[in-house]
Amino acid sequence: MNKFTVRPGIYFMGAIVLDTGVNFGIFSRNATEMILEIFEHSDDCEPCFTYKLDKLINKTGDIWHVFLEGITEGYYYGWRADGPFDMKLGHRFSPDKLLIDPYAKCITPKNGCPKSPRKSMILDTKTYNWSEDMKPKNEFRDTIIYEMHVKLFTANKNSGVANPGTYKGVIEKINHLKDLGITAVQLLPIFEFDEEDLMRTNPITGEKLKNVWGYNPIGFYAPTSNYLSGDRKVLGKLGGHVVEFRQLIEALHKAGIEVILDVVFNHTGEGNEMGPIISFKGLDNSVYYILEKNKMYYSNYSGTGNTVNCSHTVVKELIINSLRYWYGQLNVDGFRFDLAAILGRDSTGKWIGDLSLLKDIADDPVLSGAKLIAEGWDATGGYFLGEFPCGWAELNGKFRDTVRRFIRGDQGQVQDLATRLVGSPDLFRKFGRRPYHSINFVTSHDGFTMWDLVSYNKKHNHANGEYNRDGDNHNNSYNHGIEGDTLDPVIIKLRKRQIKNFLVILMLSQGVPMILMGDEMGKTQQGNNNAYCQDNEMNWINWDRLNEFGGIYLFMKKMIAFRKKHQALKRAHFFTDTDIDGDGYKDITWHGVKACTPDWSNYSKSLAFMIDGGDTTDVKENDNDIYVALNSYHEPLIFELPILKNGKKWYRVVDTFLEEDFLEEPALVNRKKYLVHSRSSIILISK
Repeated sequence: MNKFTVRPGIYFMGAIVLDTGVNFGIFSRNATEMILEIFEHSDDCEPCFTYKLDKLINKTGDIWHVFLEGITEGYYYGWRADGPFDMKLGHRFSPDKLLIDPYAKCITPKNGCPKSPRKSMILDTKTYNWSEDMKPKNEFRDTIIYEMHVKLFTANKNSGVANPGTYKGVIEKINHLKDLGITAVQLLPIFEFDEEDLMRTNPITGEKLKNVWGYNPIGFYAPTSNYLSGDRKVLGKLGGHVVEFRQLIEALHKAGIEVILDVVFNHTGEGNEMGPIISFKGLDNSVYYILEKNKMYYSNYSGTGNTVNCSHTVVKELIINSLRYWYGQLNVDGFRFDLAAILGRDSTGKWIGDLSLLKDIADDPVLSGAKLIAEGWDATGGYFLGEFPCGWAELNGKFRDTVRRFIRGDQGQVQDLATRLVGSPDLFRKFGRRPYHSINFVTSHDGFTMWDLVSYNKKHNHANGEYNRDGDNHNNSYNHGIEGDTLDPVIIKLRKRQIKNFLVILMLSQGVPMILMGDEMGKTQQGNNNAYCQDNEMNWINWDRLNEFGGIYLFMKKMIAFRKKHQALKRAHFFTDTDIDGDGYKDITWHGVKACTPDWSNYSKSLAFMIDGGDTTDVKENDNDIYVALNSYHEPLIFELPILKNGKKWYRVVDTFLEEDFLEEPALVNRKKYLVHSRSSIILISK
């Protein structure tokens, strides 16, 4: 049995490796007894060293602490907390449970030992050399976000990578991202989670379903071992998945691509009152979670069984320190906060916005350079889009819904579409924010892919084993005549054109565009709009579709390049509705089939606008004027073009109806009008 010299230690949280040993610290206000157990190997059932802390010498305030002299990184540990098991008071202490340290930087996978299924690992993160890794520090307004899942991106055999479904697999596909023009990847959750915590099976195939998306964290510091190459039970002395995650960050940075993490702080994988005791429940349930008046039950603003008590000082400190660790030590570039509205609630569930943890994060001196993106709603009807403090960008759900309805051909969308095109000032002008605080998207992981958006009228989630009751029922989608797959060339051509129309609006709107993984190659999930549990070909990227949808890929690539080239599309300030350069046009003007005469009526299904490339103080050099006409009507429309001065003429760049939909060398439009076909878009520039 190993013997270590025991010292009182100090009140630092987590396991901190020092020169002569390791300092351990854990919070529990209501525990009456705390025991630290040390293990030599990750699959050991019995500890090699056990120490019962003395509350007189090993406790400062509510922090239990001890220093073990002679221990090094590479050992494993866990805590056992004793105290009242009184659900009326919200206490669930259970000393028979080995608990994960909330500050653990490495968590082992499950093993066969029921006494200690998962353990924390002692890890010295200071040993990794970041000297050559430089954050790209791309301007927010220049950002092109690609939302992706580490495993699903390369899990398919046809991905052609040596390490499919892993951190290393993504590294092997970085050239794909660079070629497309991506400047930032937004990774679905990589906090440690349990893929196997679902008990259901696919009613169609009989296969066991997995919690593959990862929105059930069991710790806020540790990268998941689910994406480790090789034997995922063999972590190595330094924690293999931590090392491989760092290597991924470094490789993406070398390619000029930033890394934004989708972080889940609003709930944990411990679930509701029927869920397991893994960490927070056993350490101090009444502090870490928001409980109902009957404290046996959990408030469920997340829709997943529990809600983290983000207004409590201890929880705030845990979350901010976690963000500092990922940003300051593991070198990621930003965060997308799942159901971030919960972080703006107090312990009673009331929205307090500017007085909440959200403000603390935005004002934190370490995180001041991080990109902060909020999902401004939660699962119980809280919708606070546009209400986040200064410093926060937000996923613009209104942009998504309006653009989908307009492209579908709905009435009454044109006025709101104009607002979304200019960066949604109705939402983001307040609190001193800018157009780039609007994260514009048409599709994301939780919903239809872009191909399914134009191929299905209804969700088809039967394979999830929830009787098709899960997933959103309001998708604003349209199948264009046939539900799902078809061989009809007319429908296929129209669907592809509609995707191009989506991309035109997405890439020409003020704000930051976000693309869903696989949309560049027509990814389909067979109409499943909530594929969180599908670790199979339905959800994996099918790289063979790059050939079939090469036209979509090329169009997206060119639209991204067009956006990057034109500063007028990436303004740092909202449009002013003034004529700065005196050419007779305001910074943005609206048009219809007649120039300067937009049709704002409820029946209108078309809109044109012109961005004056000279009316901006954002850049030193003037840009081209850009004219865009969008026609979602079922008939072609003839648009009268705005008259240009100073000898300038209009040149066609894009016409989504034509075979040559995007011209590398713009073609002169030597006429005063332009016929825009039904369900088509055009882009002209002045020269």
